[in-house]
Amino acid sequence: MIRINQVKMPLNSTVQELERELLRILRIKKERLLGFEIIKRSIDARKAEDIHYTYTLDAEISGESGYLERNRNRNITKSTAVEYRPREAAGISGTDWADSKRPRPVVCGSGPAGLFCAFFLAQAGLNPIVLERGSQVEQRAKAVEHFWRTGELDPETNVQFGEGGAGTFSDGKLNTAVKDTFGRIRAVLKTFVKFGAPEDILYSSKPHIGTDCLRQVVAGMRREAVRLGAEFCFETKLTGIAAGRGALTGVSCMHGGKERLIETDTLVLAIGHSARDTFEMLYKKGLRMEAKPFAVGVRVEHEQEFISRAQYKTAAGLLPAADYKVTYTAKNGRGVYSFCMCPGGYVVDASSEQGRLAVNGMSNRARDGRNANSALIVTVTAEDFAGAARKNGIFGETAGMHMSGAAHPLAGVEFQRHCEELAYRTGQGKIPYQLYGDLLAGRRSEGYGRIRPEHKGRSMPADLRECLPGHVIDSILEAMPAFDRMIRGFADEDAVFSGVEMRTSSPVRIVRDERLMSSVAGIYPCGEGAGYAGGITSAAVDGIKVFEAVCRSFCRNGR
Repeated sequence: MIRINQVKMPLNSTVQELERELLRILRIKKERLLGFEIIKRSIDARKAEDIHYTYTLDAEISGESGYLERNRNRNITKSTAVEYRPREAAGISGTDWADSKRPRPVVCGSGPAGLFCAFFLAQAGLNPIVLERGSQVEQRAKAVEHFWRTGELDPETNVQFGEGGAGTFSDGKLNTAVKDTFGRIRAVLKTFVKFGAPEDILYSSKPHIGTDCLRQVVAGMRREAVRLGAEFCFETKLTGIAAGRGALTGVSCMHGGKERLIETDTLVLAIGHSARDTFEMLYKKGLRMEAKPFAVGVRVEHEQEFISRAQYKTAAGLLPAADYKVTYTAKNGRGVYSFCMCPGGYVVDASSEQGRLAVNGMSNRARDGRNANSALIVTVTAEDFAGAARKNGIFGETAGMHMSGAAHPLAGVEFQRHCEELAYRTGQGKIPYQLYGDLLAGRRSEGYGRIRPEHKGRSMPADLRECLPGHVIDSILEAMPAFDRMIRGFADEDAVFSGVEMRTSSPVRIVRDERLMSSVAGIYPCGEGAGYAGGITSAAVDGIKVFEAVCRSFCRNGR
């Protein structure tokens, strides 16, 4: 295969026109082109008068080796595409798993990390048992809609917990900074397409599925995994682990008020970034953990039409809803940046604990909502957690200091909880929001202005300084004029801030070794919740890596 970079095409070009341009660049006749594939397509909007698509293509041509020897075009090289082969990557070579005397592996969590790990384990014939504290996605969607409508929260099935994980109620972004040396990312995207995602996610520079499409994909993957031998146990919560001589011997879980004991020597911990009670249980059981930096802040909303015009100028009507990315370093040294930007989306109540409130962003596949929203967040560190504990005494003993001087592993959890409790009180159980102009002037909002908020869940005007540390609010306010210089009109006094955004990533890292095992042998911390991913695709990739590690372990033990 030959890789062709920097193929520039008009916005309204067809596949046939793309093929003709490819033949022109390669300087070959159509008969020599055996086929081609779009590897990447991005929008180049740097010049308002020349907004176009830029493609990267892989082509198969006759006489490839000779062509490359004669080629002098630096944009034409040998393709580096790698196809992921699960059995080869996992070291499986003709092994008959059915002869095994070892117990079945258990996967805790059915977010992208757990789902992909279980899916590949099922393909390999290992018949995993999947424990998911929430409902399967069809029932979960109904429970979430009920919560948004009434405010009645189910602590086990909500925006954070249930089949598909937290990403199920998001924009469904699939871009990642992870390098795809082994083809795992491509394998993730191809799996999504196989189960109903649009093919453009295979080549879009910023692929996304949307919450509506992702739900269908997740259900399809689960049904196929079950057909291959996986067992999914919904509304089943991991409550304990048993170990002997430093190695896992079994797990306990609860379903319908009844405890179930499962004998196993393999547990994949794909519990997600909000499984705070599970973090506490695992910490008490002796798993080694560390407090991890993350970021906190608010959601900001603008009208999507404004964002698209600002980004694409006169071409706005020809392109999908525009996104943006803004960053700034405040005078206090803290990074302030946009995160999880949702074009044409909604700010959603993403709470998972009674008496606490957190928000997130969500878009459908069409991204056809009235507003654009994004998190505006500020970095916080383990020193902040411990410092707040010493200063305020509000986080309890879990936020205390170790003898080494490092923050307690669960300090970030308690920091999140404290801010979410403040948000719940400030909004009287509803999403608290404030106009940028009011926050800047130091006054409480009484309602919205020209920009009408798009909320999933009940909301009310408030003062966000009552929810977040002063340095977080001050850093965001300092950054807004800089963001306005990047996107003229961004610092609109009617822009709507909603709080609080606390679930940007896991506040905990469950330490694992080179075998991807925790301090208890047989337990594999996995995905975003364990601190090894940051989004749907990277979590799915980590799930695949853990699948490989589990298979290698079984091979070494004679399975």
